[in-house]
Amino acid sequence: FPFPYTPYRIQEQFMEALYGALEAGRVGIFESPTGTGKSLSLICGALSWLRDWEEKRRQEEARLLALGASGQDGQTPQQAWPGSADTAGELDWVTAFVQKKEERDMVDRLKEEQIRRKKREDRLEKIRHNVQLKYAAKRKRCEEDEAKRLLQLSKEALSQGSGEGVLDQLDHNEEELILAEYESDEEKKVVSGLEEHDDDLEEEHVTKIYYCSRTHSQLSQFVREVQKSPFGKDTRLVSLGSRQNLCVNEEVRHLGALQLINDRCMEMQKNKHGKKSDEENEGKKRRVSRPVCPFYTYEQMQFLCDEILAEVKDIEQLVSLGRETKACPYYGSRYAIPAAQLVVLPYQMLLHEPTRNAAGIKLKDQVVIIDEAHNLIDTITCIHSAEVSGSQLCCAHSQLSQYMERYRKRLKAKNLMYIKQILYLLERFVAMLGGNVNQNPGCQAVSQTGTVLKSINDFLFQSQTDNINLFKVQRYCEKSLISRKLFGFVERYGGPATAVKTNKENQKLAGLQNFLLTLQQGSDKEGTPQSPPMEAEHDHLRTASPLMQIEGFLSALTNANQDGRVILNRQGTVGQSSLKFLLLNPAVHFAKVVEECRAVIIAGGTMQPVADFREQLLCCAGVDPARVVEFSCGHVIPPENILPIILCSGPSNQQLEFTFQTRDLPQMMDETGRILCNLCNVIPGGVVCFFPSYEYEKQVYGHWEKTGLLSRLAAKKKIFQEPKKANQVEQVLVEYAKCIKRCSQTGGQMTGALLLSVVGGKMSEGINFSDDLGRCVIMVGMPYPNIKSPELQEKMTWLDKTMPRAAGQAPSRVLTENLCMKAVNQSIGRAIRHQKDFASILLLDHRYARPAIFNKLPQWIRERTQVKPAFGSAFAELRKFHRGKLDAL
Repeated sequence: FPFPYTPYRIQEQFMEALYGALEAGRVGIFESPTGTGKSLSLICGALSWLRDWEEKRRQEEARLLALGASGQDGQTPQQAWPGSADTAGELDWVTAFVQKKEERDMVDRLKEEQIRRKKREDRLEKIRHNVQLKYAAKRKRCEEDEAKRLLQLSKEALSQGSGEGVLDQLDHNEEELILAEYESDEEKKVVSGLEEHDDDLEEEHVTKIYYCSRTHSQLSQFVREVQKSPFGKDTRLVSLGSRQNLCVNEEVRHLGALQLINDRCMEMQKNKHGKKSDEENEGKKRRVSRPVCPFYTYEQMQFLCDEILAEVKDIEQLVSLGRETKACPYYGSRYAIPAAQLVVLPYQMLLHEPTRNAAGIKLKDQVVIIDEAHNLIDTITCIHSAEVSGSQLCCAHSQLSQYMERYRKRLKAKNLMYIKQILYLLERFVAMLGGNVNQNPGCQAVSQTGTVLKSINDFLFQSQTDNINLFKVQRYCEKSLISRKLFGFVERYGGPATAVKTNKENQKLAGLQNFLLTLQQGSDKEGTPQSPPMEAEHDHLRTASPLMQIEGFLSALTNANQDGRVILNRQGTVGQSSLKFLLLNPAVHFAKVVEECRAVIIAGGTMQPVADFREQLLCCAGVDPARVVEFSCGHVIPPENILPIILCSGPSNQQLEFTFQTRDLPQMMDETGRILCNLCNVIPGGVVCFFPSYEYEKQVYGHWEKTGLLSRLAAKKKIFQEPKKANQVEQVLVEYAKCIKRCSQTGGQMTGALLLSVVGGKMSEGINFSDDLGRCVIMVGMPYPNIKSPELQEKMTWLDKTMPRAAGQAPSRVLTENLCMKAVNQSIGRAIRHQKDFASILLLDHRYARPAIFNKLPQWIRERTQVKPAFGSAFAELRKFHRGKLDAL
């Protein structure tokens, strides 16, 4: 395996196991602790396999082409062609002719493929070496812009003389709001706009590796590793992201909310493919409200696509290149997918089938690597669960009924039928929450509050919607783009001033409906599409069209009855109440990925406990147990660099058991404080202490303040608390790091800092407490999930019904333990980040010593863990460990 430096032995083992799994087409669960160079091992192992695979394919092609050439006179050896076994001597002239034709076609196809590949490689080579070419394209673009601007100015000068009829324009403008005869004209236009380049677009998907991770920063980090690796120069890599991350059109970017950005982008493309003659005759108003995206031009995007493939780029580099070349990175990167060897993308894009299809991702016979996969089951559950509030349901009903009223005469019968079905569904869903669609959802009180769970069939039956074919409604929403048309309609009539013309019966409702529209639209009135994004809290009110959310909920209801539940959450008013679909069986959505792909690798730093993946995900998805391979490697740090201790009791012999009942006792909180005070005396640098929840951390902090324990702690270490708001995390971390650095340089009374964090919070994943930032990680109690939550209870019941008991334990019990230990393993893995790092890990709770729990710790920690019944001996060990390390430094 080519590697930028001499790999550790465990990296070699990891790459060998990975290569074997890809070669044999397995589903692999790979665990490699953080700090062991997992990303590089994945890159070098997987790309080595891909390089060898491509070489084999080339040799096979050459062999077949040679055979084809030599066999033109009819002497082709029959057995050389797959699928043409001898049919027991019955080879008459017809079979022979068909066979010959198949052989000839195959040779022709291979020749074509070779020519196409050669063309592409030449083009990329040219781009890599020819700077002139880059600037020629840029210059051409600038010239076009200038010409367009001048043309625009002259048009305006001409049109100033003639006052055009504003009314005519408006009606002309409204044409595109009317639903077409039920058939998706959008796709046709998009294709026809690019018809002349069809041969390029229809490029064959080469065998490739799809690499996904959780966040954009993790993906960027991975791309940087690829750039540093020996494969960095000649790998065709493309990074995919959402429009929010990749859009370079400032006018669209400032809309803020993802849904709005998506809608505006689609809207602009539609304008692009609209009739050219319309553009000629349009007046100023039309131009302002119906802009065309200047970045969506075929030539520029094709050029950008080549640029992407010629050199490895991360998302930031891609965006700046898009700005520079005036080409859309979002679509440019999609054009590059077929020819790419490595596609880097976020989880959601790969795991959600509609998104996958929209992006043009084809999984057939490809390789998928899912990194940071410890939360894979939760991620799939979240992606496929959907929630809609009462106010969204009422709002969508109001908008849609006004839309129908206005265009009733223009809509075809099929459209009216479906719109009426959707209105009926909305009406019944609001009724299930105890409300009426024709009244303000904010003013309707709910009589019976609380949470109720129902199976999908029961929900549809009780809401009297079981006679409607949801599959058809869902397909209609997809094809007719009704939510986009509705968005355009609301955008035009959203302001309170422009009431929709209604007939007599609807007059009484008009005021309320306008109120609903303004409530939903916020400040986004027709004339001011540039209004600044509102605060994040109001984002859900500003989503382009509530019907979008509802479409997600409707499609969730098409899951099989046993795979999900509907949660009716009735709060104070109908507006605050909500309907939520909860997916219980994530395997149904993962099954497609596993079936289609050649190989799937699920990798992470801490994958323990692995049983979850095997049973809930792979077995349920129908994967043959023989196809699953597991690989777990140790850590690169020497054993003496880590000291994990399970502590059963504190300094005053109080047994440590932080159950829900006992953790609030003053003596438990006092004991925790004493342990920390003692540790802060002997541990240098940073100490990170994890609590099970924000509430408990707040409670303990308040108690210590009262008892004076906090000031004793603060004398040794400066105390920081994890903020609840994500945008403040960075600042707290910077201050924390500064404080530790200052203390280590100046010496004196203060020895560093203490960071009070929360399991599952912002600090427990993806943040490195390397070296002095985390010399000790403390886990207070066991972070079991809230068993009272209806979602978890339903999941537990479902598991008990569908899964076999494991080692005498009920599956629901195993689930809660696994969720708890996954969170613990994530948090304690924050401390050791590289080979020379050292840290102590302290688990405060005697329950950690139970075999069932103990065995769920990562192997490299488990092997070195000591169980200490009393505090004295644990304290002595810790002091010795840290003294020894300081002397060695």
